[in-house]
Amino acid sequence: MGFPEQQQEVPGVQSRMSPPPDCGEASYRGSGKLTGKATVITGADSGIGRAVAIAFAREGADVLISYLNEDGDAKEVAELVEQAGRKAVLVPGDISDPGHCREVVARAVAEFGRIDVLVSNAAYQMTHETLEEIPDEEFDYTFKVNVGAYFYLVKAALPHMASGASIIGSSSVNSDMPSPTLAPYAATKAAIANFSASLAQLLGDKGIRVNSVAPGPIWTPLIPSTMPVEKVTQFGDDTPLGRAGQPAELAPAYVLLASDDGSYISGARIAVTGGRPIL
Repeated sequence: MGFPEQQQEVPGVQSRMSPPPDCGEASYRGSGKLTGKATVITGADSGIGRAVAIAFAREGADVLISYLNEDGDAKEVAELVEQAGRKAVLVPGDISDPGHCREVVARAVAEFGRIDVLVSNAAYQMTHETLEEIPDEEFDYTFKVNVGAYFYLVKAALPHMASGASIIGSSSVNSDMPSPTLAPYAATKAAIANFSASLAQLLGDKGIRVNSVAPGPIWTPLIPSTMPVEKVTQFGDDTPLGRAGQPAELAPAYVLLASDDGSYISGARIAVTGGRPIL
């Protein structure tokens, strides 16, 4: 299928992509699966997080939109949430900072009174052809954003989550089929899958379910901002389905795990990979 040549600075902006990702803006139709739920989604200004925010709102949930900075598309997501008749709360900041993770949770509790669904989705990656060229600081930052934030968010949110609540981590097909040029990122995604499985066992007696979703190649701002041009143009072509996925194609998996339809699903990892297998 292929994409036009394009590059952006990290973390990338969805509205500058060609073609822009489909996050379900014109297609997602809700049916009340999350009516009245208070939800928190990190990385919700673009890509998968944006699609999940749109879907959650149209399913009846209020949404806290956690995002990095004002240069992105967060305000547009908030408008889409409000157009669905739900409350949108914008919280910018870097979730590599444990203190900011606690601020995200505190804001959600102040606005909603509780947390019913926590989606730890924001992630950092960068392509490197050799191990030697990966800066120490970048390796540390990748783990802080992708894994550390998940830990700090869950730890802060637990006192405000009741039986029936749901926690969802965004893992990746890279957890099982690691790309050598995305080594730190792939390692974090394996950690997210493992941590989610541990949490499912730790929190089962509280009635809190924990699962993860493993996307394959999905067309998001991370792609043109962290991959060389030649990989962008061919992105997703090597999947069994022969194309990259769109964020909108991930949203139903998150809705299932967040809703009462998934009431006996915990400790699972849902693959949305275009045919690439995960173990």
